[in-house]
Amino acid sequence: MTPIVEIQHVTKSFKGVVRVSDLSFAIGKGDVYGFLGQNGAGKSTTMRMILGLIFPDSGKIFINGTEFNNSRRHLLRHVGAIIERPDMYGYLSAWDNLKIFAALTDTSIPATRLHEVLEQVGLKGREKDKVKTYSQGMKQRLGIAIALVHQPDLLILDEPTNGLDPQGIAEIRELIRSLSKDHGKTVMVSSHLLYEIEQVATRMLILHKGNKIAEGLVGDLLNPNEMQVDVRIVPREGVAALIAASGWAGQMVVADNTLLTFRLNKEKIPALAAWLVGQGIGIVEIRSKHSLEDYFLSLTND
Repeated sequence: MTPIVEIQHVTKSFKGVVRVSDLSFAIGKGDVYGFLGQNGAGKSTTMRMILGLIFPDSGKIFINGTEFNNSRRHLLRHVGAIIERPDMYGYLSAWDNLKIFAALTDTSIPATRLHEVLEQVGLKGREKDKVKTYSQGMKQRLGIAIALVHQPDLLILDEPTNGLDPQGIAEIRELIRSLSKDHGKTVMVSSHLLYEIEQVATRMLILHKGNKIAEGLVGDLLNPNEMQVDVRIVPREGVAALIAASGWAGQMVVADNTLLTFRLNKEKIPALAAWLVGQGIGIVEIRSKHSLEDYFLSLTND
């Protein structure tokens, strides 16, 4: 199947400083593609190149199998995007904002489509309210509605949860899931909130100083067999020797009188806890450390 986006050996510099270096990747149809990296890693630069807002120094960009430079206007009809925070008219209603942006497209968009997209983003019933009365999360959802109004195949979201409270973050997370699962959209989403990407992405790419350092299925990169489990216990002399003589010896990493560290499959955590209790070892806390954030930091810490 032809990828919806394909980047081939793209490089981009600003004033002699390389921001993206020989970058290649592909986004398949239906993916929620997590685009991760620290500030300045090249995420926004790459997204801007996909949208034709800036152009690469070298390399090629394809959308639906067609090279971007050969048919820019036509290809952008298949893409919707929010780069940074969406700009809207606060003194107008959400409905009027949506009408204005719909009129800027090359096609005639009926009122039924406006109703449909407002319902998709959870703003049905609030469409007549002025945007200046909206919370930041509602503004972000309206921005996504604007990006969706022309029914694009690909939605590009640059830091969509930036500046939102926990409720707003949860709402955007559920919206991204719904757009992919229920409406068949392909979504490329960048974020510095790594936990959020872990919750929604099917595939992910990690950039570091403009270079791709990891890419793949989230489930493959975050192998549950490689989970680190820390168990804080009531102080107990001789606990290391006790574990060394047990069936858990091969999975023990570190053991002292107050902290035990294991590397094991997350499904074995209940059995481990039961065994420790059976040995009379008091458990204070169990914490698993295999998360996207741990993986990300292990790759990007210089």
